[in-house]
Amino acid sequence: MNAFDYILSKQVQWAHSNNIILIGSKGSRGRRAYTQELDDNLFEPLLPDVQSDFIGGDGGELTRKPCKMQAVHSSSALSANIFQYWKKVNQIPVVASACGLCNINTRTSLDINFEVKFSVSNKFRYSPNIDVVIRNSPKSRFNVFAIECKFSEAYSSRKHSGIKPKYIQLKNVWKDMPNLYKLAKTISPVDNKYSHLHPAQLIKHILGLKEMFGKNKFRLLYLWYDTIGAESAKHHSEISEFIEITKLDGIYFHALSYQELIMRLSNNCWDIHKDYIDYISGRYL
Repeated sequence: MNAFDYILSKQVQWAHSNNIILIGSKGSRGRRAYTQELDDNLFEPLLPDVQSDFIGGDGGELTRKPCKMQAVHSSSALSANIFQYWKKVNQIPVVASACGLCNINTRTSLDINFEVKFSVSNKFRYSPNIDVVIRNSPKSRFNVFAIECKFSEAYSSRKHSGIKPKYIQLKNVWKDMPNLYKLAKTISPVDNKYSHLHPAQLIKHILGLKEMFGKNKFRLLYLWYDTIGAESAKHHSEISEFIEITKLDGIYFHALSYQELIMRLSNNCWDIHKDYIDYISGRYL
């Protein structure tokens, strides 16, 4: 079984075990991998401002019926299930430290937003959408912690896009990132190098964050779902290679699997946040 099918089958089994009825992507048609109602796919209903975040994003996560977020293998549903809870209970530093973005005693993280856009250049009509952004107080060393979240799409048969030449032509944005610039040229206009990691997307996030905050005032996390077998090994290798490139350019970038994050939260928070921990560990571990 390939990695995509492994994730999908695991999530379908979770739905069946919890008596959640699944429908196709077109309702009565398509693979039955969508919940009948959005709330069936979530630990808790979306908060009003979180719902607004997703509506304002360019991914169309909530625009049709069934919507993308109703898919049991939806990356946006997974990110909402992990992060919205900490926004609701106003304990954002807990999940920020579990992500390895700050020290456990750091209390400067103030809010969580989803599908946040940071413009790379006013020449472009659209800006990259970052899945999760933790905003920090002025006392923090970093203005924001940005998180790119991946679930099943990292193992999809659909080929990742490369970086468009118009980004390469923005000479000023690359002047202090020669190694990322070299990689960007390698994967422009087509990425024939990476199978699971989507470096073009990560590079655009870095450019947008750098334009908004400066090179040293943000941290970017790649949060991904691990599997087993050759695809997992290849994904690990691609992540490690990208980390080394960003390190050479002085970018604060690191990676963490969802399973590692859930285990950290489980070990530290189960006694106080039992229902939440039981849900995410029962579904995603």
